[in-house]
Order: sequence, then C-alpha cells, then structure tokens
Amino acid sequence: TTNTTTKKRTTSRAKKPTATSTQPKEIKKLPPNPFMNEILDLVHEQETEEDKIKVLQQYANDALKTLLIWNFDESIISLLPSGEVPYQPNESPLGVEHSSLRRDYKNLYNLVKGGNDSLSKIRRETIFIQILESLHPNEADVLILTKDKKLEDKYDILLDIVQKAYPDIVWGNLIVTGK
Repeated sequence: TTNTTTKKRTTSRAKKPTATSTQPKEIKKLPPNPFMNEILDLVHEQETEEDKIKVLQQYANDALKTLLIWNFDESIISLLPSGEVPYQPNESPLGVEHSSLRRDYKNLYNLVKGGNDSLSKIRRETIFIQILESLHPNEADVLILTKDKKLEDKYDILLDIVQKAYPDIVWGNLIVTGK
C-alpha cells in the first residue's frame, strides 16, 4: 500500500512541471476593433511585462496611443475638472448605439491645454460629457481615468511598459532615466 501511494505522488508531481513547461500560456484573442477597455483589461490580465507589451503591440491603434500619452505624459494638461463626472451612462447593449474611442479620440484635443484653447470651460465640459454619453460605460470609465491620469489605478500598466511597446511615441515632458 505504501509503495502505491509513493508511486502516485511521484507520477502526479512529474506531470505538473512537464505540462507547464511545455505549454506557454496563450494570450486570449479579442474581437476585431476591440474597445479600449477590452485591450486594457487584457493587458491587465497578463502576468509578465513581456506579455503586456505583446498585447499592447498586437492591438496598437491611434486611440489607444492617444489615451496612453494623455495619461502618462505630464506635458499633456487636462482642462477638465478632476474627479467624478456628472453624466448619464449609455446603457444600450454592447455594440448597439455606442460610439467608440476609436472614432472619438480625434476630438480629445479639445479637452487638453493647447488643443483648442478658444473653447469656453462650459463648452469643453459639454463636449466631454457628450463623448462620455455616446460611449459604452466601460470605455467612458477609461476616458475618465485618463483625464485624471489614473489609468494605472485600475489597470496594471506602467509608463515603462508603454515606452517599450511603443518606442515611436515622442514624449513631451518626461525625464527618462537610465538611457
């Protein structure tokens, strides 16, 4: 009886390392043109920096890069009040009657210093609320976090990972150390 127990332990222990070492963890695939929150959720789920970079590179698009620059580049100054935003979330089912940050990111320049400084404070905030109300609530949350430079509060993503994923980004006001 003792020998059988020992064999079972040895056999089960031998299988575990073999299974994990020969099968690399596969990164799940997102649908075509995923929402920004879906990309950031997938980045967040990755355990290694290398996998986070792979996801960012695989799903690279101008909207995502715009959000990451706004979030991490201190030279980008939001002209919106920080904190919660009084807007009515768009509760339509996913994929129905929503805009997306992929489409609306081109209007984000209106919300930061130097983008469209001729806008009144009220007009700028109205534009922001209109954008939020057109988006799926999860994408609206991403935009709210971005305006406050707090994406990393929800998603496990740091500046150095973004810099490695997108070396083409020219940062406006970053002190890069170690280079």
